Parts: sequence; C-alpha cells; structure tokens
Amino acid sequence: MITTRWIQFTRSLALALLFVSTAVAQDARDTAAETKSHSDMLARLGKIANEAKTIHKYHGDKAAKQLWAQLEQEGDNAGWKLRLDAALAHMRLANTIASIDILKKASDEMRAGRLKGGLDEASSIVFYLGMAYMRQAETENCCARSTAESCILPLRGEAIHTKTEGATKAIPCFELVVANRPADDYWHLSARWLLNIAHMTLGTWPDGLKEERRMPIDALQSQFKLPHFENVAAKTGMDMFAMLGGVIVDDFDGDNDLDVLLSLWSADGVMRYYRNDGNGTFSERSKEANLTGITSGINMFQADYDNDGDLDVVILRGAWLYNNGRHPNSLLKNRGDGSFVDVSLAAGFGETAFPSSQADWADIDNDGDLDLFVGNESTPKIHSPCHLFRNEGDGTFVDIAAEAGVENLGYTKGASFGDYDGDGLADLFVSNLASENRLYHNLGGNKFENVAPKLKMEEPIASFPTWFWDYDNDGKLDLFVAAYSTGVGHVAGHHLGIKVADSNYDYMKLWRGDGKGGFTNVAKEMGLDYPALPMGANFGDLDNDGWLDFYLGTGDPYYYNLMPNLMYKNMGGSQFADVSMSGGFAHLQKGHGVSFADFDFDGDLDVYSVMGGAYVGDPAYNTLFENPGFGNHWLCVQLVGTDSNRSGIGARIHAVITENGKTRSVYRHVNSGGSFGANPLRQTIGMGTAGKIDLLEIHWPRTGKTQTFQDVTPDRMVRITEGSDEIETVTAKKTTIGG
Repeated sequence: MITTRWIQFTRSLALALLFVSTAVAQDARDTAAETKSHSDMLARLGKIANEAKTIHKYHGDKAAKQLWAQLEQEGDNAGWKLRLDAALAHMRLANTIASIDILKKASDEMRAGRLKGGLDEASSIVFYLGMAYMRQAETENCCARSTAESCILPLRGEAIHTKTEGATKAIPCFELVVANRPADDYWHLSARWLLNIAHMTLGTWPDGLKEERRMPIDALQSQFKLPHFENVAAKTGMDMFAMLGGVIVDDFDGDNDLDVLLSLWSADGVMRYYRNDGNGTFSERSKEANLTGITSGINMFQADYDNDGDLDVVILRGAWLYNNGRHPNSLLKNRGDGSFVDVSLAAGFGETAFPSSQADWADIDNDGDLDLFVGNESTPKIHSPCHLFRNEGDGTFVDIAAEAGVENLGYTKGASFGDYDGDGLADLFVSNLASENRLYHNLGGNKFENVAPKLKMEEPIASFPTWFWDYDNDGKLDLFVAAYSTGVGHVAGHHLGIKVADSNYDYMKLWRGDGKGGFTNVAKEMGLDYPALPMGANFGDLDNDGWLDFYLGTGDPYYYNLMPNLMYKNMGGSQFADVSMSGGFAHLQKGHGVSFADFDFDGDLDVYSVMGGAYVGDPAYNTLFENPGFGNHWLCVQLVGTDSNRSGIGARIHAVITENGKTRSVYRHVNSGGSFGANPLRQTIGMGTAGKIDLLEIHWPRTGKTQTFQDVTPDRMVRITEGSDEIETVTAKKTTIGG
C-alpha cells in the first residue's frame, strides 16, 4: 500500500530532479550562448585586424604608401614638407634607414640652395634627421637586447651603446638646431635635451659636451636616495618586446599567487597570459587560456562581475583611431579552470562600439554586484557617448549612461570611482583630453550630477590618467589627475630654469579631499610641479611605510619625446620626492600599463611596466623592477564580499598602528589603482616598524557595516570574509624572481 509519506517523498524528489534538470538545461543554454558569443567576437576581431593592416592610423601602411608614391613621382621637385612627411612615415613603420636617406638628402639640398626653405624648415629637417639617427641608435642597442640597465637614466654599464654610429651622427644634427634657435625656443630646448641623451649613450657625458650645452647635474639626481630596484623582467620571460599595451597582475587561477595578463595594441596583437608557477617563474599559457584571436586591447581592468569567485576582465579597444576605432570591447568571463570565454555579445555590451581605452568597476546602486563605466573618445569626427553598464545580476548588462547623466561626450582618457563624500555611494571622476574634466556625484537612484564646475575641478584641460586614493592617510579620499600637454622641451626648460616661449602647459593636479565633498589642489606644495607627460600610471607603497607612492609612465607617440619615467615617494603625506634616478625607474622608453604587485610574495611591492610606443617602429622591452626590501612590516589583505560584491571593490580598510610610541592610521580603498594598468585587488598595507596592527577595520560598501579585529599579527597574507569573525591566513610560498 502506497503511504501518504511515500507520495510526498516522490513528489519532492520529482520536483528536485525537475529543478536540477532545469538548472542543467539553463547552464547548457548559457554555455552555448557564451560559446557563440566568443566565436562571433573572434570573427569580428579577425576582420578588424585584417583591415587595420592598411587603414590603422599608427600601424597601417596605406597613408605611408601614398606619401612614398607622391615623393617618387615628384622626385627632385618635391618640397621639404612632403619629404619630411614621407621620412616620418618610414620611421614610424620601422624603415629607419630609408627615413635617414630622405632627410639627409633634403638637408644637403637645403644647404646647397637646391631645396627651398627658411631657418624653421631647415631646423625641422635637421632635427628629425637627428631623431632618425637616435632611433637607429636605440634599434641597434637598447632595443636589440634586453638587459637590466638598458635605457635607464643615468645610463651606465650595459646601457652604454656598443654600436655608436646612430648617436654619433645625431649629435651634430642637434648641435646645429641648438646653435640656430633661441635659447627659450621649444625646439632648441628639445634638441639640447636629446644632445645630452646622445652623449650619455656614448659614455661621453658630461665631459664630451660644451658646458653651455649641458643639462644641469640635478636632471640626473633624485630628491631622495632610494635603494636601487633592478629590472629583472628578462629573468621571468615577461620582458616582451612590443608596442604599448595594458597589464593586470592578479590571481586568475585561484592558487593564491599572482599571474600576469598583457594586452598589445597592434593590428594583430593577441592577449598574453603568464601563469605564476609558484617557484618564481612564469609560463605563457595564452593558448590554454583560450585567448587565441582576442586581439588589439589597449587597456584592461579586472573584477568578479558575476560573483562566482574568480576574476573576469574587460578589454578596451579602438583608442586614438577616431571613426576607424569603432572596435568592440570584450568582457572575458573566467571559467574557473584557467581559461576565459568572451561573453561580450551574450552579456549585452559588445554591439555598440566606440574608440575607448578607459573603464572602471563599482557597485553604483549598492545591489551587491559590480557595474561598469566605459569611457569613450568623442571628437568632432565621432560622437561617442560613454557607457554606464548596470549589472542585472544574471550575467547581462544594460547601458544607463544617458539616464544617469554620465555620457560625458569628451575625449575620455581616465576614469575612477570613489565615494569622496562618505555618503555610501560610488562617485565617478572622468579625465578628458582637450576638454573639461567631470566629477559625477552619485545622487542615488542611478542618477549623477557633474559638480566639477561648481568645485572648480575641470582642470587640467588636457589630462590623462587619474585615480582616487588617500595619499595623506586622513581617511578622506583625494584625487590625482595627470596633465598631458607637455614635451621633452618643457622637461629641459624645467631643469634649466627657462620658460619656454609661446608655450602654455598645465601641471598635474592633486586634489586633497575634505571628506565632505570639497577639494583643494595641493600639487605645487606637494612637489608635483614637474612637466610630466604620463600615460601609464599607478600607485602603491614601495617601502611599506604606510604611505602610498606612485609611478608615471611618460611619453607620447612622437619619437623625440625621450624622457624618463617617474617614481614619486610619499614623504609621510607632507611631500612627494622624485626618486626616479636613485631607484632605477627612470626608463627612457614610452611607459604604458603599470602595476604594483608582490611577485615573489616577500611582502614588498615590485613594479611591472609595459613599455613601447604607439608606432610599429617604436617597440621596447617591458620591465619588472624588483623591490630590494626595506625591512618594514606588512599585511596583505584579500577581501571576500558576501552582501557586498565578491571582489570587495569599494571597501575601505583602516589599520591603526603604533610606531615609535606614536599611534597613526593607514587607509586603503579596494580598487585596481590607476587608470592605465591594474594592481591586484588584494591590498598590501605597509606598517613601518610596528610589530602588530592594534586595530583593523573593514568597512563594506553595500551594508555600511564595519568589521573590527584587534592585535593582528603582520607579515602574512590574510583573507577576510564579509560578516565573519575570523581572519584566515592564506598560504603562499615566498619565491625568488626568476626561480
């Protein structure tokens, strides 16, 4: 006889089986949709890569071939400007010798009176001839092999050129420009700077240069002596020789050590994934990670957007290309097995394509999952509203930028979320090149208001990387905004104390927050009145003293802008000191994606930087600067959200320490750092000589609740889960970089 209990059991079992089978069927449908999304995206990217070989502004050869054909057709009747343009086209496509031949012939004919042109025209030809010789020198020396000292000021050891023809022939060209231009002229100062660099490459600086031509010695000195960080990239196999790109350093496979994801901005450049082998070495696992065919990313940012416990990645494309840059961005979903799948189309944000290099993650509506701002480049040539993708919690996104009021319609080059007024809502700063910056105050209800005009925070007008941080450890978010309106002539003028004639440029801004919504620019008094030209940028605590330092990867597409990348040390929140030279960070090649990360799990942060310029002819080796150690205590904190987003983005960490009898606070806000390059989301908190953390507080963004722990033991990595009373020690092995 069938009992009532048996009937109830069979019904429950049937419902459970139905639920399981429905879930399995849904998973199968999701997987099929993701697979199709990946396949469709590969087809689109492949088509774009093929087209880019001819029409890409920086990598294609269509415009160059037209110039060369016109030059050949006009022959000796060609004017100086056509010759210069044709020569530069050769140089940018790595045909340096052809460039030199055109410029040398033009210079000779100008001197003989057979080619028309005045002093300005002659100076241009000779200056770029010198630059072509310098590029030859770089190609034959520092770009021919990767060494620990290559391209790093002050040049010494293996940085001194062994093939001397290029720099030797560049010197008289720059001497001629210096002699024939006024002392405050931009090109005089640029040539003077490069003249000094050329002598340095030959080991003849300063004695081989007339005193009136020399740059002052302070141009090669730091304001504070920092121990030397050796470039050990070659030991890891991650000294990739390529053009610009982005970098993320984080744990993508869940084994607690840090892996590296690199993007390449080239017509057919593919993503590269380096898995940390746990012994100080890295293995390229790009194919195994399913990244074959994922091309042309200029920048990237990581986050666990689906709260499944592993890190996903958004890739930005098409920057600087105007209407030809309508390349779709990619959302790579981490499948948890060491591989990724491109779910952009399935997720709902791969269809609309505008040129972009910027994004940032935040939970703007405090619903427990991460939303995404994508900053696009709008110009008179292309109307490119920014996107604000609201996470629907089911793997899809909806663009609400228009209704939220954050379309921006500027040439977006930086973006950063941060709750600057402490109201529990993530606000957004957008850095624009050639137009006013925006500070979008989150009003709640998915509405934002631009308060930058009211707060007088629209400058610098030409800006690039930006980030929210607490540089002075007062518990209130501050804002860094880089200026991008200078060049190597301004750098020379700065060191010589010469104001460049007919040249206006802005300095970087450091907006100190009062925690109530107000800001004051303190850049000058903090020692940041240097004409930097930063692209890649990020921050971290180099010496574990509890104060955040920062690194600027400098330069632009122009070959002549050979200027040192810059490291600034935070001097206790009262000043920043330039430590680029003493620390070994003053690399001359173009700096892009930057990440501060503890590669060897010894408790201090190393610095990885993607080098290389925008043109095919301007590649360089990436660098990894190993931290020599400072003997200070530290605590690495990984947060796991439950009510809040799983990544813990937007959470605030507050550590109270006692050092030398004095109590002070160290604050960290969970994000990936600067807006060109991504740090790990785990936060390394420097403690100086303090032997413990007296009080550790974790403030969670969604609930506003604070977890409190006392007498926390340092010099380890810990994992803190939202709502838990326990601190979990994470096991990871200290290694030696390179194995």
